[in-house]
Amino acid sequence: MNQEKPTCCYHEDEGFSCHEVAEPSGLCYWHDPRIIKNKPDDKARLEAFARTGGMLRGISLKRANLSGIDLVKHHSKTGFDMTHAELYRANLQGAHMFNLNLEHASLMKADLRDANVHCANLTNTNLLGVKWKGTKIENIYTGKQIKQERMAREADKLGEVEIALDYYEQSEEIYRDLRKAADREGLFAMAGHFMRKELIMRRYQMPKWSSTRIISKSIDLFCGYGEAPLRVIGFSMVLIFFCALCYFFTGLSYSNQIHQFNFSNHFEQNINLLLNCIYYSVVTFTTLGYGDFIPIGYSKAVAAIEAFTGSFTIALFVVVFVKKMNR
Repeated sequence: MNQEKPTCCYHEDEGFSCHEVAEPSGLCYWHDPRIIKNKPDDKARLEAFARTGGMLRGISLKRANLSGIDLVKHHSKTGFDMTHAELYRANLQGAHMFNLNLEHASLMKADLRDANVHCANLTNTNLLGVKWKGTKIENIYTGKQIKQERMAREADKLGEVEIALDYYEQSEEIYRDLRKAADREGLFAMAGHFMRKELIMRRYQMPKWSSTRIISKSIDLFCGYGEAPLRVIGFSMVLIFFCALCYFFTGLSYSNQIHQFNFSNHFEQNINLLLNCIYYSVVTFTTLGYGDFIPIGYSKAVAAIEAFTGSFTIALFVVVFVKKMNR
């Protein structure tokens, strides 16, 4: 009797299993990490394997020579699923990888020059050292955090400072490479996003409570490192309202009369006073200075600080807004 050939023992906890014929190692040709896929016909074989429904999840293509391979799932809204795939140092120059799912995969030091990875899912993918020159990366999805950033934050929570710093450094390198790739492709909004992430990763490598880290954090809060003009507007509105409250309690002079919050005032009087303080705060912030209200006492110090901060903030908004529009 003919004995059935053993099947690949590759299995995932999610329930995915490979049913290809196993090699002596117990794994099929594509899942066996000890086999280097650099034979002349490996590219054509892998394309056929994918199109005939072969399991691409978890396949090992470490150091494989697959330049120009076509892994596009034509006439389908979803791409091939290569979750957990190992592509360490794989040669993928000029490869067609549109809409490919590479979640939890490793592209470490892979050569993606001139490849097409439009709409690829790179969530939690190891992107360290990837060669991006000429790569089409429009609409790629890397998730809110790349793999190294997530691991750095986890190490930080556990108090593993050295490990966290190493991962933050790797994250900075990855975001810098992605920013450069986006700039080359003219994807300036994407480049701006990656630039901000790059600077955040650099900030986390600075000593806590150091002046450089505090300044870097402040710049991020105020304007997102020059990429978030709405943050400047939000900060301006908060400052205007905060200063208005200060004037509300410290008092303003109008027509030689002191206008200041008092519990003995009617509710409507205090509301009108607050509205006038907001008006004066806007006038002071924008340095218009109509002269109808005059600060008294501590209000003078508040007005001086607000006027200085306002002129600086308006200039900052112009710079950030122009930078954003030029992108």
